[in-house]
Amino acid sequence: MVMGHTTPLTLLCMILLFATPSLSIDVHPQDRISLSLFRSSLPNPNQSLPSWVGSNCTSWSGITCDSRTGRVLSINLTSMNLSGKIHPSLCHLSYLNKLGLSHNNFTAPLPECFGNLLNLRAIDLSHNRFHGGIPDSFMRLRHLTELVFSGNPGLGGPLPAWIGNFSANLEKLHLGFCSFSGGIPESLLYMKSLKYLDLENNLLFGNLVDFQQPLVLLNLASNQFAGTLPCFAASVQSLTVLNLSNNSIAGGLPACIASFQALTHLNLSGNHLKYRIYPRLVFSEKLLVLDLSNNALSGPIPSKIAETTDKLGLVLLDLSHNQFSGEIPVKITELKSLQALFLSHNLLSGEIPARIGNLTYLQVIDLSHNSLSGTIPFSIVGCFQLYALILNNNNLSGVIQPEFDALDILRILDISNNRFSGAIPLTLAGCKSLEIVDFSSNELSGSLNDAITKWTNLRNVTVNEPLVAARKVQLRVSAVVSDSNQLSFTYDLSSMVGIDLSSNSLHGEIPRGLFGLSGLEYLNLSCNFLYGQLPGLQKMQSLKALDLSHNSLSGHIPGNISILQDLSILNLSYNCFSGCVPQKQGYGRFPGAFAGNPDLCMESSSGLCDDGRTQSAQGSTFREDRMDDPISVGIFFISAFVSFDFGVVVLFCSARARNYILQTKV
Repeated sequence: MVMGHTTPLTLLCMILLFATPSLSIDVHPQDRISLSLFRSSLPNPNQSLPSWVGSNCTSWSGITCDSRTGRVLSINLTSMNLSGKIHPSLCHLSYLNKLGLSHNNFTAPLPECFGNLLNLRAIDLSHNRFHGGIPDSFMRLRHLTELVFSGNPGLGGPLPAWIGNFSANLEKLHLGFCSFSGGIPESLLYMKSLKYLDLENNLLFGNLVDFQQPLVLLNLASNQFAGTLPCFAASVQSLTVLNLSNNSIAGGLPACIASFQALTHLNLSGNHLKYRIYPRLVFSEKLLVLDLSNNALSGPIPSKIAETTDKLGLVLLDLSHNQFSGEIPVKITELKSLQALFLSHNLLSGEIPARIGNLTYLQVIDLSHNSLSGTIPFSIVGCFQLYALILNNNNLSGVIQPEFDALDILRILDISNNRFSGAIPLTLAGCKSLEIVDFSSNELSGSLNDAITKWTNLRNVTVNEPLVAARKVQLRVSAVVSDSNQLSFTYDLSSMVGIDLSSNSLHGEIPRGLFGLSGLEYLNLSCNFLYGQLPGLQKMQSLKALDLSHNSLSGHIPGNISILQDLSILNLSYNCFSGCVPQKQGYGRFPGAFAGNPDLCMESSSGLCDDGRTQSAQGSTFREDRMDDPISVGIFFISAFVSFDFGVVVLFCSARARNYILQTKV
């Protein structure tokens, strides 16, 4: 038989027919029944899994089937807003090798029947509300390579004794934020296949011991481990992330800790480490994050703390909240990749390195609460990516350079509690990104110019609790280094913000534009030499606290403030105001706000001002009231503290307590 001639077009069609995989894979009937039972057991199944209809596997969201048999191989229902209990029908998917139900709201004990899924290679049930421990049936999952249960704080209890020897293939074990207690099972220390171990934020305790396998990631942060720091010799070539923060590790920093050849993240913050850092302890240029904050380390900061190249080097360095002394090493300015520098709350002296401007990638500088002297180096304008400059509570002096307006993306500027002098440069109007500003307790002089009226991005944050004296302003600043070696800088403010220029020597009139900033919540210009009259306050719709006391302001009190419903604190005392204070325009709420204004009288119930004799008596009453007024005991002497995942910063006036947490993305 002679075959007919095959044209090129026919041949091409035949090739495409056999080469193109079928777009329709029917779910195996038995597995379809199991999935349908699981779906029907969920609250609002038509809303949560609307695509699970018909038989075509490719249309079922989160489901992967074998192309020949239709058997379900993988389930990925991450962040699908699922809740309730897991129907046991899932345990009948005998060919399943991957199960991902993370970031949902399942509330039940972990299903024991999951131990029947003998082909499972990876299971991720993290960030749900499972409770009641890990069932022993899970030890039958001998092919498992990944076990991720993080973020289920109801699990609790001790870690199972079998957790380190049930699978010879387990590489990834993440059990953080699960409230596990007791010690680490010894079997985990010798589990040869294990590479990634995350037990962060549990209730584990005992002396920290060495692991005998080459780990890539070890995260034991926020537990109760004690003892001294091991060398982790088995992981010297493999370890990339070591996070032992917020434990009770004591002793010194061993020199062997710098021998890791692949380490990128080291966080030992929040422990009891002490003594000096060995001068020859120099970390590899591969290290991106070094956090030794909140310890008791002392002595000078090593002149060279890490190697650096044109492309590699530290991105974040945090040595804050220790007892380091001496000067800031000049070689820190050679860490060209540095994006965040935290040296606050130490005993550092001397000047800020003149070449700080060489660090052109810097986004955050916090040198607060030291004994630094001299002025702010002019070269700092080279840090053109700077978001936060925190220098408060030092002995810095000199003038604020007008060229600092080059820092035009600066959001946080705190130079309070220093000895800066001179005028506030008008050029700072160019810093339009400023959101938090504190120049208080310096020796600034000159007139209060219009620059501050250009800071229109001052944040407006709602506060639920009542305003009380000396309440802390809580500021959470975080910096996270991503896989691309870039630092992401964010902060959340849970209290009010505004402008504080108190306790300086500023003079002149208050710019009228300042009273048009509708988003401003705090304004403190007290203890200066300001004069002139006050415009109306009606446009300051967000205002919660206003202190203009101890100046030379004159004229009549502004008109009706009853529309400022959020205003809780008003202090206009010790000025030169005159005339009558109307009771019915909102001022009756602030009886102690006008002390020390002898030409000012309160409106009586008859609607008339009292005579001079009564004014004098009233003035006396104001002075007596002021002794107990919340403002007088320091409403604007508010502490700000920072927590990190990363941290910085400050508002208003006196001593701060800063705490900080490092977060790393792995």
